[in-house]
Amino acid sequence: MKKRVLFYLVALVSTVSLQSCATNYVVSKPATYSKEYKTDAKLASLDTKKMELDKQRLIDSFLAEKAASLVNAKNAVKNSEIAKAIRHNKTIDNILTEAETYLGTPYRYGGMTRNGIDCSAFVLSVFGAAAGLSLPRVAASQSQEGEKIEKENLQKGDLIFFSHGRRISHVGIVESVTEDGEVKFIHAATSKGVMVSSLNDSYWGPKYRFGKRVINENGEAFNNLATTTPASNATSF
Repeated sequence: MKKRVLFYLVALVSTVSLQSCATNYVVSKPATYSKEYKTDAKLASLDTKKMELDKQRLIDSFLAEKAASLVNAKNAVKNSEIAKAIRHNKTIDNILTEAETYLGTPYRYGGMTRNGIDCSAFVLSVFGAAAGLSLPRVAASQSQEGEKIEKENLQKGDLIFFSHGRRISHVGIVESVTEDGEVKFIHAATSKGVMVSSLNDSYWGPKYRFGKRVINENGEAFNNLATTTPASNATSF
């Protein structure tokens, strides 16, 4: 009897011990997986943030380079425009300086020297010496060169043309334009030779026809070369 009771007690204790081990195994195992999962998720989150930061740095770097390129391009354009303006102003100043050296030169029909010169020879001599531009010999042909300019847009160095009738027969060089729009020009007139006159003049004003610009914004000629016409065909007044 005592042996049977002892057997049952041993069996009961063994059973309870086995259940306790099984319970500990089942409960503890999922806890280990949960911890590992949380660690992996945290690492994945850190990697994502790093990727976003790297991506933003790349975008910022690209935008900075693009902005710098735009600034450099704008500066290059600005410097180019300044250089063009300087060349243009220098060319025009050279033309007017050369023209003024002829002031007082007597008029001579067909003349081409400082001893005597007509209007178209005066213009081609000045532009040839100061700007290296070869213009036609007569005023009518010179009027075919360059770009046509409206009277209100005339500038220093532009050519202005006149006529008694249909045919262009006189030419001058714009010497200045005042703030109120008065255009003064230098030309070889039959009356007093090379002189400065005004388009407001009662004689020249009505005979004015149009203006032409033969020096572009770069300080260069609109047309390279033109055919020379013999002096005997010149018509001036």
